[in-house]
Amino acid sequence: MNRNLQPSGSEQGASRAAAYAAADVALGGSNTEPTLGAHLITERRGYDHHGIYVGSGRVIHYAGFTRSERRGPVEEVPIEQFADGHAVAVRPHPFPKYSGEETVLRARSRLGENSYRLLTNNCEHFCAWCLLGQSRSEQVHTCLTHPRAGVHALLCLVRTFIGERMKVGYARYTSQPKENFS
Repeated sequence: MNRNLQPSGSEQGASRAAAYAAADVALGGSNTEPTLGAHLITERRGYDHHGIYVGSGRVIHYAGFTRSERRGPVEEVPIEQFADGHAVAVRPHPFPKYSGEETVLRARSRLGENSYRLLTNNCEHFCAWCLLGQSRSEQVHTCLTHPRAGVHALLCLVRTFIGERMKVGYARYTSQPKENFS
């Protein structure tokens, strides 16, 4: 039996994704400002959401399905809106192809684009393109090569969508005038 087997492509992908996540650096208190062009990450239920820091407390990200079941465009928002109540971390890229200023220009060049695709053009693809010139997503790669991870992420997304729809329905219900039967 050969004990010197190389890990499979899917095992390498999982290791790569875990290494990325382990290298993320949490932003400190409110005084900590990321560097221009930093790749920001915020953990959501079952997935990570990605954006590019563009200065003055603002982030450009692919809105995708962050606010509704309808996909959203590439937009610039305050970091608080990007975080949506979750902690924000910086994903380090030791050798980005573009400087911080160039990364911001690349992100701004796509503002308003509305071609979000979960598997081929999501927020992580967007950030990788801005920083590295290559559109890729470790999350998608992991989900496609590890079916259990993919099913888990899909179930979390479905739960999130259902929860958001229930919030909207409840808000509509409570805002409607009630009939008086007296």
